[in-house]
Amino acid sequence: MKLVRLVVAGAALILIPVAPPSAAWAQQNQQKLTGMITTIDRISGTIGVKDTPGGTVGASGAAEQQYKAADGLLDKLHAGDKISFSVSESGGKKTITKIEPQQ
Repeated sequence: MKLVRLVVAGAALILIPVAPPSAAWAQQNQQKLTGMITTIDRISGTIGVKDTPGGTVGASGAAEQQYKAADGLLDKLHAGDKISFSVSESGGKKTITKIEPQQ
């Protein structure tokens, strides 16, 4: 009887679906940010975004960063657009994975 319980418990553990570790790591490694587009280079697929500063109105210190963008994300965007976006980092390179215009 103990052997049957042991076999059933082992079989149940094998059948439980587990997310691959790379998917869990990718979700943890994504950042949600907001900013304003300063430059777009559609040929090389890069975008310059000036971060939205926190704090009071007129706060300075907003930094501009260059990101690589996935194909097709830059087609409907223009310099000066305010956006919220998700960034993932792999091998020291930051890539925008999702962009949404802000109202």
